[in-house]
Amino acid sequence: MTDTPAYEPPKVWTWNKESGGRFASINRPIAGPTHDKELPVGRHPLQLYSLATPNGVKVTVMLEELLAAGHKGAEYDAWLIKIDGNQFGSGFVAVNPNSKIPALMDRSSPEPIRVFESGSILVYLAEKFGAFLPTDAKTRAETFSWLFWQMGAAPYLGGGFGHFYAYAPTKIEYAIDRFAMEVKRQLDVLDRRLADNEYLAGDVYTIADMAVWPWYGGLAKGLLYGGGEFLSVQDYKNVQRWTDAIAARPAVKRGRMVNRTWGEPSSQLHERHDASDFETRTQDKIGELAAS
Repeated sequence: MTDTPAYEPPKVWTWNKESGGRFASINRPIAGPTHDKELPVGRHPLQLYSLATPNGVKVTVMLEELLAAGHKGAEYDAWLIKIDGNQFGSGFVAVNPNSKIPALMDRSSPEPIRVFESGSILVYLAEKFGAFLPTDAKTRAETFSWLFWQMGAAPYLGGGFGHFYAYAPTKIEYAIDRFAMEVKRQLDVLDRRLADNEYLAGDVYTIADMAVWPWYGGLAKGLLYGGGEFLSVQDYKNVQRWTDAIAARPAVKRGRMVNRTWGEPSSQLHERHDASDFETRTQDKIGELAAS
């Protein structure tokens, strides 16, 4: 079951060619900055450096939900970091040595605090503001379980299925079948949980939903990798119900727009520095000014 020549791994792997695929030009086996570039700093204590990928959307949804809940201290500046090499600038690497979005700097105290990895940022903000993380032991444990489920599961969806189905330079039947099977199993895990629960932790909306929704809600609506029909996502009725309910939340609608550089111009807010930006600074209103 193969459509590629047999490959015999060398005794010691060396990096002597690009890996191929959509992101080949920025993939490399070493860490650290490639160039000097300081990060901008806005007027709010929370400075977010991100892009509206599923991992980025988790954090902007959380921040907008906090603001909607009345936490004024959650006001933030969201700066656009495109994954075209900008993530290797010295300023960004200083905030996230792993060179992945999102990354957060909290400047509300004399000693600024950096937070990287999307799940870590969600927990940090939930604890800082006392919101969207239940305090009773059972529901709190359930929230963390689903949050970390997402952290472990999504690489099979993105780096596994997404890469081999949508981005790899050649289609490999074994790889696509292997990861499609796993992603469908994951959807079934979610569907069974949501059959008897409004949200992942039970009857309360938490950071677990904010973490899982951008990935699996997007998948359920056919928005990731063009793989909706291939995976028969419409069959997961409980996931569909949950996805629609979260998508209807006003804060989620706003969070999806922040640092977005694709889709309808009216849905793109490249940078967010004030709540009024959603009305005045989307791409349909300012055009190419935000693209520089």
